[in-house]
Amino acid sequence: VFNCFGRQFCLHFEAFQLGMAPVYMAFLRFMGDENEAKKFSYSLEVGAHGRKLTWQGIPRSIRDSHRKVRDSQDGLIIPRNLALYFSGGDRQELKLRVTGRIWKEE
Repeated sequence: VFNCFGRQFCLHFEAFQLGMAPVYMAFLRFMGDENEAKKFSYSLEVGAHGRKLTWQGIPRSIRDSHRKVRDSQDGLIIPRNLALYFSGGDRQELKLRVTGRIWKEE
């Protein structure tokens, strides 16, 4: 949970199957309703070895179920093989560093 601009946000990270492919998804949830959430934007980034994936969007209200957000694919989606590449080492253990920022839309 993050406190920004006097409001609270929650980073959600989940593993699931997208068709036959295992993926990971990260997205930001806003602790409030959808209209308030639209006042903010965020970006998430993951990467290593000179490569990175970036996602930019509007946080989803905590009132939307994580399943609804996941099914809409409204977040940073990382294919499993790329996530393991970003994790380095023997590609058996997941060690992702997800960074991001939140800003207020004017």
